[in-house]
Amino acid sequence: MTMTETDPGAAAGLATDRDEVIKLAILAVGGQGGGVITDWIVDVAERNGWYAQATSVPGVAQRTGATIYYVEMVREDEAGGTPVLALMPSPGDVDIVLAAEMMEAGRAIQRGFVTPDRTTLIASTDRTLAVIEKIVPGSGIAESDPVADAALAASRRFLSADLDRLAKQNGSVISASLFGALAGARVLPFAPDTFEETIKAGGRGIEASLRAFRAGAEAIGNPAAAASLTRSDVRSGDKGVVGPEKERRAWGGLLERIEREFPAAARPMLRAGLEKVVDFQDVGYGGEYLDRLKAQYDRDSASGGVEKGFRFTVESAKYVANAMAYDDVVRVADLKTRASRFRRIETQMGVGDRNVMHVTEFMHPRIEEVCGTMPAGLGNFIVTRPGLRRTLDRLVNRGRHVRTDTIRWFLALYFVGGLRRIRRRSLRHRTETAHLEDWLSLANATIPEDYDLAVEVIRCRRLIKGYSDTHARGESKFDRVLSALPVLKGRDDAAEWLHRLIEAALKDEKGEMLDGALKTIRTL
Repeated sequence: MTMTETDPGAAAGLATDRDEVIKLAILAVGGQGGGVITDWIVDVAERNGWYAQATSVPGVAQRTGATIYYVEMVREDEAGGTPVLALMPSPGDVDIVLAAEMMEAGRAIQRGFVTPDRTTLIASTDRTLAVIEKIVPGSGIAESDPVADAALAASRRFLSADLDRLAKQNGSVISASLFGALAGARVLPFAPDTFEETIKAGGRGIEASLRAFRAGAEAIGNPAAAASLTRSDVRSGDKGVVGPEKERRAWGGLLERIEREFPAAARPMLRAGLEKVVDFQDVGYGGEYLDRLKAQYDRDSASGGVEKGFRFTVESAKYVANAMAYDDVVRVADLKTRASRFRRIETQMGVGDRNVMHVTEFMHPRIEEVCGTMPAGLGNFIVTRPGLRRTLDRLVNRGRHVRTDTIRWFLALYFVGGLRRIRRRSLRHRTETAHLEDWLSLANATIPEDYDLAVEVIRCRRLIKGYSDTHARGESKFDRVLSALPVLKGRDDAAEWLHRLIEAALKDEKGEMLDGALKTIRTL
């Protein structure tokens, strides 16, 4: 966590030092509780004898823009009756800007809401990815450092911390820790206890919200102490591993196995991979994951991996977990019917005792996904008969709006999610396992001849993700990239060329850059 200021002397300055009306803008996207924190700010102002007005302008859907919440407040004894306040922030005329993530801080700067003569900018350093960042086949995530540099230059005072992480560690959402950051910055002329009184009056999730509030206030008000916090120092919303005693003992045995059988360099990735595959299936599946990784580690050790930092094992730990925890209909249904998901939605939407929450999912299954959940023999019987497949596809391949807050559809999805018990007998699992074994065999055959090239073969798996058409496109690119392997083997720069092919495949969805790179390979 960090705290940065353009003007250290400004730390004690309040918004009221510059204007009798305090003007505050909040930029947040759906699920971050922008409306909740706006209501809290209005409430804390009114508790202290101020008149406050709040408005909001919704952003574009699908994360191409945030909602701007705007609050103006003035002392009631100075208002002289009902004041006339603005409905929208004006460039160069905002005292405080709260940004729920770094790119929204950048947008506030672009819009002119942040100025070096008056604005205190408080931002969370975490990222909620925009659509343009998500649609890139590879990593399209924009760098946050240039935004932080711009914030330092553009604001009177810039304060930042990973408020989203603090909120999650305390079982709450970012609105609570962002509210705490506002209190910790001491830019409003209100006592800290009045902020807490506002949260206590909410009547729902009070304890978690207070913990997140205090963590946010500490992170901004005392950054040196906050920087030394560890996960164990903050009460976490994670209740730990739960389940039958037999399963928990088996899980502990798997963790001990990682410590006992694998090098230190690979353990963090192995633990993350193990958590993923166990959550996807069960503890027994986690044992299969470690069996595969032990074979990879043995080959790595025999091929001089210790001098290479066991990169082959580390990359295998990551991508084998991704391959084993493939996206399928069963996984989607399981995630959509988990109690933790409904609790998260309730918290994010601010659902109270007097509210009724409706949850509508959009589902568009193809016959391929349906057959993938069937026993391998039956599913294969359908997909290998084009006429039958087309007929059945017309029945299932249409969009549906499914209300998971109703008994009928919740039970239907719950049943599909429960098919994880027979997942290993399904057509999709047989297909994915065969692909996984072929891929690892290719990498293992390469490592004795060229260690670095074998690592790049493992990394090729990053091209495959998602399901349906997305999965098919990724698998096509995977096959096209590895088609160059026979040409590259034996070259000193083989690993570098394969890395270039992977990057080219990730650049665009259609794979036009990959086609050009493959043509270059054929001329070698």
